[in-house]
Formats: sequence, C-alpha cells, structure tokens
Amino acid sequence: MFIGTVRNATKGKAVLRLEFEAYEPMALAEMEKIVKQAFEKWPVQKVLIHHRTGVLQVGEVPVIIAVSAAHRAAAFEACRYIIDNLKQTVPIWKKEIFEDGEVWVAAHP
Repeated sequence: MFIGTVRNATKGKAVLRLEFEAYEPMALAEMEKIVKQAFEKWPVQKVLIHHRTGVLQVGEVPVIIAVSAAHRAAAFEACRYIIDNLKQTVPIWKKEIFEDGEVWVAAHP
C-alpha cells in the first residue's frame, strides 16, 4: 500500500496547503489503463486507486494505492509502477501554496 501525504515543506519552503484539479473522465480512464498494465505485468489480484481533488491541508492524504497479490514482491512492484505512472500520465494537477506565493507543480519523471 502507498499512502501519499501532503508534506509541510518543498525545497526548504513551508507549504501551507495543496490544491488538486483533474479532468475526471480522462483521469479515470488513464488510471484504468495503468491498472490494466499492472495486471498484465504482475500476478496481482486486486488494485485500488483513490486520488482526491480540491484543497488539502498539510498532513492530509491526497492519494492511496493498494495492491493485493499472493506474494509481496509483485504487490510492491505493481504499487510502485502505479504511483510512478499516475504522476506522469494522469491529468491531475497540483498547486503548492506557500506564504509568499504559489506554483503549479509539473509531473515528476
């Protein structure tokens, strides 16, 4: 299981909150595609992805990914694959708000 939590700092700057926006129909379709790929690559049994949108405070959870499999290696590898690909391809945008401004964060390679 991976549980993403809103951090209190980015590159040494205090984060006040995050704001997430998504193009929901495309985001859901892309998440389904990623899950299908995970099922093709590993012998996983079930996958759950939940990603919130809107305003989130420090300490809140924007994303949860849970993967079940008979063996933990497959579950861990699939979970890592899913979060890495979600950040790269799913149309969910993150804005970080600081005391002195805000910035939209690009996808992480």
